[in-house]
Amino acid sequence: MGFLDLAIGNILSPVVLFFLLGAIAALAKSDLAIPDAVAKALALYLMMSIGLKGGIEVARQGVTPTLVWAILAGAALSFLLPVLAFWLLRVATRLDGLNAAAVAAHYGSISAVTLAAALDVLARVNLAPEGYMVAVAAVMETPAIICALLLARRASPKVETVSTGELLREASLNGSVVTLVGSFFIGWIVGPAGLKPVAPLFIDMFRGLLCIFLLDMGLVAGRGLARARKYLDFRLIAFAIAMPLISGAIAAGLGFGLGLSTGGVMLFITLAASASYIAAPAAMRVALPQAEPAIYLTLSLGVTFPFNLTIGLPLYLMVAQTLRP
Repeated sequence: MGFLDLAIGNILSPVVLFFLLGAIAALAKSDLAIPDAVAKALALYLMMSIGLKGGIEVARQGVTPTLVWAILAGAALSFLLPVLAFWLLRVATRLDGLNAAAVAAHYGSISAVTLAAALDVLARVNLAPEGYMVAVAAVMETPAIICALLLARRASPKVETVSTGELLREASLNGSVVTLVGSFFIGWIVGPAGLKPVAPLFIDMFRGLLCIFLLDMGLVAGRGLARARKYLDFRLIAFAIAMPLISGAIAAGLGFGLGLSTGGVMLFITLAASASYIAAPAAMRVALPQAEPAIYLTLSLGVTFPFNLTIGLPLYLMVAQTLRP
């Protein structure tokens, strides 16, 4: 499968097209709008669904040493990548600490749609990844958000006197984090059988409700595009392309060291290289409302997302096949 076929197949998916619809509608100054309460409810739903799926996979596969090490590596990577991203943004760009922390959260968390696209690529080349990589993906949502909240609070002069313990408590009990982690453990506890009664809502409807959420994200990004132009200079765009490559290189080494299969290594690279536009934007809109959505959404959705779809995924597969011939 060539680069052009991969790009067309993924960019023309409904979820991406609904995002584009929202962005175009906003730029055209349409009165299309999704109420904030509905948008927040959708965000909570999506995090519940992602968490449940991860927990179900752990319950189905059982706890093995490789699974444990993969989850620990994913959690550690998710927590540390925002620190690297924050440092790069503060050194190489003009972003203030609050917006740098919000952007950093997206580059430590993961993109469910990019993950879905990676699974489709693996299916086309007949490579089956480890099933518990979905659990690793779920685990990688939360640490980045916690880390970004801590970075934001430390970067704000208003909270210099707040203790570290209080910062950790506030980050850990953030509604978005609690929903995602709690749903993961619920999925683990109930297992596949317990999911069946709610599967029509959390499994079957996921992609459709994701389209509505991305429509809202498109509206938010489109309406902030004019403001974002003064922020999105060459340095920020370069960061949005370089950061996935750096993160992916780190994940490639970890995946190889963990003994993951070719498909597993490719997924691990993809998770690290992807930029969230589900859990992280939802969490930042609630926890850091002062941060500019047009910046972090434009970088994650407007630069990193198409880069991964057109160039990133074939590159990550090639790296995985080189490490695991």
